[in-house]
Order: sequence, then C-alpha cells, then structure tokens
Amino acid sequence: MRKIVYYGFISVDGVIEDPPVFVHDFDEMMRENLGEVIGTQDTVLIGRGGYDDWAFHWPTASEEPFASFINNVRKVVVTSTPLKTEWKGAEVLAGEPGESLTERLAPLREAPGGDIGVHGSVSLAQSLLAEGLVDELALVMTPYLAGKGRRLFDGAPTGALELQSARTSPTGTQLLRYTVRKAV
Repeated sequence: MRKIVYYGFISVDGVIEDPPVFVHDFDEMMRENLGEVIGTQDTVLIGRGGYDDWAFHWPTASEEPFASFINNVRKVVVTSTPLKTEWKGAEVLAGEPGESLTERLAPLREAPGGDIGVHGSVSLAQSLLAEGLVDELALVMTPYLAGKGRRLFDGAPTGALELQSARTSPTGTQLLRYTVRKAV
C-alpha cells in the first residue's frame, strides 16, 4: 500500500496556515530536504482551496525544486464541488455521496506507485490526520512563533510518532521526519 506523506512548514507553536508569516529563511539544506521528500512522490493530494490558490501561482512559478515537481506530478484534488481542472496533471478524486475519505482514497492507495504527498492544504491535512490516513510527517519547523492560525494537529487523534530523522539547518530550522504509529 502506498504511503501518504504530509510535508509542511510549521511554526514552533504548531501553526501551518500562511507560512510566509513564519518562514523567513529558506536555506540550501531545506531545499535539499524538500528534494528528498518530493523525490519519492508521484502523486499529490490537494484540497479545493489549495488547488484554487496553487493553480493560479505554480504554473508560472520558478521556485525550485518544487515548481518543476508540482507542475509535472499527478495532482488529485479532493473536493465535493465541481472543478475545471485546467492545471496539467490535475484530476478530481471521484467518490460516492457519504463515502469517507478512507473509502475514497483506498483505490489510489492500493494502486502501484510512489508515495502520495500532501503539501499545504490545511483542511485536507487535518482530515487525513483525523482519519488516520497519514503515514509519515515531514515537518519543516521554523524557529518562529506564529501566534495565530490553524494548527496541523487540531482535531487529530492522540498517538505516538516515531522519529525517523531530525536535522537542524543553518538558519535554525528543524527538519523532522516522523512515522505515524497506527492505533491497534
């Protein structure tokens, strides 16, 4: 079964909404870390709000390595409202009314392929965590207190995370990789 890997910027106080508020320095080590994470992904899940924002920005963006990646990867948009998928590689996740996110994602997770990434998309990330669908967290924790904004783990069930790696970049940012332990 394919892994779902959440990659996101997070402030020390857990905020993931509006990263420009708390991400001020993006150093080479952070860029390499991003390259490692996206290097294993061939599909990205995006929420509707994220799609609307990103489809406007990324097709003409030049921030590498993410621009080339996101513009060429398969993008699966999780939405219940009609969507014109004009961005290359974008498609809507099909599902039946009343179907859980777990049920809707099952065919995608069971299909062959690389990791399934989630980048940004706060509401989607929170829903995936709440349903126990995130297998790994790749967190880029900046040394800033955002003070306000939506937090990644709001609504998430309690549970243990197993640290895979922790590195500190020259700008003091923590590059953290965790496996999410599933409740038995």
